[in-house]
Amino acid sequence: MKPNNIYFLILFFVIIFNIVLGNNDITPRHVHLSLNNDPQSMVFAWITFGSLPHSSIPIVKYGKDINSLTNTVTGSYSIFIYHGIVRHMYRATATNLEYDTRYYYKVGSEGNFSKIFSFKTFPQGNNIPLKICIFGDLGIENDVSMIPLRTAGLRGDFDMIVHVGDIAYDLHSKDGTLGDEYMELMEPLISSIPYMVIAGNHEYDWEAKNFDNYEKRFYMPTNGDGKNQYYSFGVGPIQFIGVSTEFYGFFYDFGIQPVLDQAAWLEKELQKANQNRKNKPWVMTYQHRPFYCSNENSMECDAFENRVTRMGYLNMPGLEPLYGKYGVDVNWSGHEHSYERMFPVFNRQLYNQDSDPYHNANATTYIITGSAGCHSYQAKFGKPSPFSAKRLNKYGYTVMHIKNMTHLYFEQIDVEATGTDSVVDSWWMSKDIDYVIKDEIRKNSKFVDLRIEYTEVPNFIKSLCTGRSIRCREIFSKDTLKYSKKIDLQGEEYSKYKYDIANPDANSINNNPRSYL
Repeated sequence: MKPNNIYFLILFFVIIFNIVLGNNDITPRHVHLSLNNDPQSMVFAWITFGSLPHSSIPIVKYGKDINSLTNTVTGSYSIFIYHGIVRHMYRATATNLEYDTRYYYKVGSEGNFSKIFSFKTFPQGNNIPLKICIFGDLGIENDVSMIPLRTAGLRGDFDMIVHVGDIAYDLHSKDGTLGDEYMELMEPLISSIPYMVIAGNHEYDWEAKNFDNYEKRFYMPTNGDGKNQYYSFGVGPIQFIGVSTEFYGFFYDFGIQPVLDQAAWLEKELQKANQNRKNKPWVMTYQHRPFYCSNENSMECDAFENRVTRMGYLNMPGLEPLYGKYGVDVNWSGHEHSYERMFPVFNRQLYNQDSDPYHNANATTYIITGSAGCHSYQAKFGKPSPFSAKRLNKYGYTVMHIKNMTHLYFEQIDVEATGTDSVVDSWWMSKDIDYVIKDEIRKNSKFVDLRIEYTEVPNFIKSLCTGRSIRCREIFSKDTLKYSKKIDLQGEEYSKYKYDIANPDANSINNNPRSYL
């Protein structure tokens, strides 16, 4: 029997089994919103644990009057079976929505609707004020930020969410029921504002060797891989690009083709973003694993997993060269369970010599916001990194305030703070109209050169070739790498860093150094 026939036969018996046992709960659950690339639309998603009657279809009813939901949109339907539990997944998209308008809605089918939720569309145009909440690494256990996030979002402290990976810890745990619990807890918030997500390492199901629980539960824009791993969308003056670092982190399971496919797509997407800078002057990427950090457990993000993502490995291209080439303004990440804001940096060259390094920044600014709270608690810091402008081991989340086309204001919120002192870091970014970070700008700017050469190829990577293909061994045998030359660099505080001031007026900088802490 063909594999597809076996799958549908199993699916048939699982559905019949659930019906016979009376597991036909068609109550809509896990209602949440997301964006696509149409500013006048909204994507709705929900699930049921039971199958809708044959004569029923999934729909969303919505309108501007809570007592008159006169508009209807039909949804699509799929089935997700995990460890014997059947989840019926639905999504629908409302289009031609009015700007800056409150809508009320309910999801389900005739006779079996959810309660009524509401959301507000964004104002029209690019030069609009918005508040965007960004965080990562939020779980069920030790969910310190869960209630504060819900409270803040529902009172209007932010207009949408970007979750930079590691969701629920883990979506697939306990046969997926832990993911169900997370979605129930978040529903009051994410049914009211768009919830944009990207995969982290905890979205990877080690048993199944896939991201199915992540890919099936969410519906991000389909202009990338179509499975929520990478995609892009625009909001106000910002072009957001979600990127998978997990294709790098698990390349020994998936091979290098997903990395190559993403890199080819990303370059085209960044090219399009740069062609549209007059409308969206800010380009921001977000991903799970960071390039730069000063956490003790990550050896200042010089661990192999960080380096392979940043610089590439073998014939896999890294992400940072593309970010630098096309002038990405800000990169968001999590993974480290802390908050850390970097000075602008590219290829370990530190651009903090200007009086305001965040105005017309000479390189990408990296922000880690992984302190929402999860089972493994906070990540301790090691020695201060020279790239770090601010680092905090406090549970919380980040809010980015879009003030206009040229000015952004950022706040880090401490959810355990008492009184009104919850903002523990705040700062501005600004740029002139038409300003884009370019190679020639970096070359003509003052920077601190902290580049180093790495010498080792991890043994666990080498050993992968033993049980893998001849092609893997061939790649290693031809690999001259950047790891082959050993350089012994000495420094007073950072033994592995070489401090060179690369600018024509080094003496003036040495006489007035900026603090690295």
